[in-house]
Amino acid sequence: MEDTSLTKPQNGSLLISEPFLGDPNFERSVVLLCSHNEKEGTFGLVLNRKSNLKLSDVIDIYNDSFDAELGIGGPVQYNTLHYVHRLSELPQAIKLGDNLYWGGDFEMLRTMIGSGIVSTSDIKFFLGYSGWTPGQLQEEIDKNVWIVNNNAANKLFNLEADKLWRSVLRQMGGKYKVLSNYPLDPRLN
Repeated sequence: MEDTSLTKPQNGSLLISEPFLGDPNFERSVVLLCSHNEKEGTFGLVLNRKSNLKLSDVIDIYNDSFDAELGIGGPVQYNTLHYVHRLSELPQAIKLGDNLYWGGDFEMLRTMIGSGIVSTSDIKFFLGYSGWTPGQLQEEIDKNVWIVNNNAANKLFNLEADKLWRSVLRQMGGKYKVLSNYPLDPRLN
């Protein structure tokens, strides 16, 4: 019997790319699924791709001590800003899991940042996003492009972005722990 907690994607799932994916947009990436609907498609954010930009490079912020780094959420629409956070009080935010939210009232968020209520340890910002048409993600999962983990998204604020891929696989144990040690270039092994 298949363990659906590791195979069936849902809102709040993490997608972990197989180590031999070969797509530079998603190589060794961890994607948080913010919206997964088999009829409408899937929207996600790559959690472990950094950009060279800070939040103040793309919007005016009114708190000099708050200047969050921006991640690259995916290869679609780099001119859009997205965020995931632990701010349960932010209106219109969509709950993805225990103490994990996506989006919400942006003007209220700017006010909270300006007031010093929000810490950079409670929110992550991304330019662009990752998207799949209806059925496309499941096809990729069936072809072993992605490993689905429905139990780790709440840890994303506790793990360093550049170590996220390896850390999540190690925490999954078993064959996934072995995959976490797969070299970037197996020819050099």
